[in-house]
Amino acid sequence: MKKIQMVDLKGQYEHIKDTVNTSILNVLDTTAFVNGPEVHSFQKELEDYLGVKHVIPCANGTDALQIAMMGLGLEQGDEVITADFTFAATVEVIALLKLTPVLVDVNPIDFNIDINAIKKAITPKTKAIVPVHLFGRCANMDEIMAIAKEHNLYVIEDNAQAIGANYTHKDGTKTKAGAIGHVASTSFFPSKNLGCYGDGGAIFTNNDDLAHTIRGIVNHGMYERYHHDVVGVNSRLDSIQAAVLRAKLPHLDTYNAKRQDAARQYTAALKDHKYIDVPKGKCDGVDTICDTCDCHVFHQYTIKITNGRRDELVKHLNEQGIPCGVYYPIPLHKQKAYQDDRYNEADFPVTNQLIQEVMSLPMHTELENDQIEFITTTIKEFLND
Repeated sequence: MKKIQMVDLKGQYEHIKDTVNTSILNVLDTTAFVNGPEVHSFQKELEDYLGVKHVIPCANGTDALQIAMMGLGLEQGDEVITADFTFAATVEVIALLKLTPVLVDVNPIDFNIDINAIKKAITPKTKAIVPVHLFGRCANMDEIMAIAKEHNLYVIEDNAQAIGANYTHKDGTKTKAGAIGHVASTSFFPSKNLGCYGDGGAIFTNNDDLAHTIRGIVNHGMYERYHHDVVGVNSRLDSIQAAVLRAKLPHLDTYNAKRQDAARQYTAALKDHKYIDVPKGKCDGVDTICDTCDCHVFHQYTIKITNGRRDELVKHLNEQGIPCGVYYPIPLHKQKAYQDDRYNEADFPVTNQLIQEVMSLPMHTELENDQIEFITTTIKEFLND
């Protein structure tokens, strides 16, 4: 059995090595390192893949989220509602822009932002909602968009973990994650489902005027050289990273299918254990991840260990050569940088439980059947002791 990796980028690279190397060498030969043809081609190809009018590449996923908010013209003190159970970048940019983050609990089924918690958190100062499509599964966008319409709010999708996922609307139609809200952001960090070989990100929108504004923001506020029409930043996707992403994009659906297949194998092995909760979510009326499900692309395969032995199990797996991760060990409302007297612990029962139970298993495109069998057997043997 091969050594088990949390993310096997080297194995993935070996399959597309010739294409990637040729693409990078082409950039070196042309010396079009910034805003070159590879960037523009990738932009168009990703627009076509997502079915969205505008993709604006930028330097990283955190910048993408910040620039999306800048483009909307949110002002100091405006309240932005987002999930408490997520990576800090989501709330970080809200604070950096001197907006007011409003953290709310997530639901216990798929760990995405809780709809009722959003409704309770809305005040006259609320201007936007940031749903995070956590671990690769879309949040309940029909309900979120309905709330936003009722209260005249913006919806900014944090799509860093769910690129390629399909969201099935109530009427049965499907839309790619990131193409539903007023604007969306994503990350191309190497470990993402679509990752480059450094930092990279992008903003998506179907709004022509907003796209125009954002294109200026990412380039120092310029639409014409040395004419600065808006306050901007320097956040551009470089051509080498775009070349890598162009090489990978045609494989994204296959990559996600491999992740889904690995997830089904994990679930089949673990679903009946009394101390393990496997990933769930409403899909076609079924409270589980179904065999044909395309709403979850499994950036992470996250289980819950319900007998209080999560930390012991993490230690044991590491000793057995099985990497795993706890995403996330501390909720945002308890992080020193984001603590606020407005928050009441009673408002975060799900998040406070999740941080004690969640555990993410190795998940990538190169997982092999014997590795999954070894991982799941090791987990069950430990929990059965």
